[in-house]
Amino acid sequence: MATKIRLQRQGRKRRPMFHIVVADSRAPRDGKYIERLGLYNPNTNPATIDLNFERSLYWMQVGAQPSDTAKAILSYKGVLHKDFLINGVKKGAHTLEQAEEKFTKWLEAKESKITSKVDTLASARDAKAAANLERETKMKEAIAAKVLAKNSPLAEEVANTESEETVEPTNEVEVEATETTEEVVEAGPEAVAETRVEEVVEVVEVAPEVITETVEEVAAQTPATEEAAPEQEA
Repeated sequence: MATKIRLQRQGRKRRPMFHIVVADSRAPRDGKYIERLGLYNPNTNPATIDLNFERSLYWMQVGAQPSDTAKAILSYKGVLHKDFLINGVKKGAHTLEQAEEKFTKWLEAKESKITSKVDTLASARDAKAAANLERETKMKEAIAAKVLAKNSPLAEEVANTESEETVEPTNEVEVEATETTEEVVEAGPEAVAETRVEEVVEVVEVAPEVITETVEEVAAQTPATEEAAPEQEA
């Protein structure tokens, strides 16, 4: 029976997690499997890999073929490197002790790389958080300064002065209109009539010549009209 080491999808939508399993190559991806070797979670940085090293090495030794992603995971955890060293021992390239020593050195170098990567990511995350905090603090200080300037006594005096300058002309016009109306109401109709007569007298005094000319024209036209009437009767 041909066996494969591959991933079996788990988790919810857009948040996948995978079981690392050994299954028959003819079985569906999420179907029945022979053995589960570990868990792979790509949602973290770096990715979380929980792998049974000994059982994975055993299945590699008996001829199980890993998929591309499973092969990358096994290489990351050192399973493929250990399988390579064991095959070298079988061929007589080196002894088992030498193979173990080489694998130990490789494992230490790999762990140091992983540790440095984790530290770099942590420092970058802390620096980003500090920058965000500083930006938020500056924004809050700017907003507080604007509010303080708006609510200061000087700002209130300026606002009150502007409002008074805007309202005063309107009040003067309203006062004048009110006084005029009150004077007319208190005077009554007689006072209004006297005012009109006085206006007429002023006009007569101003233009007496015009009125005299008008009267002379009327007097000159009246006799002519009376003489014309008897002639019509005759």
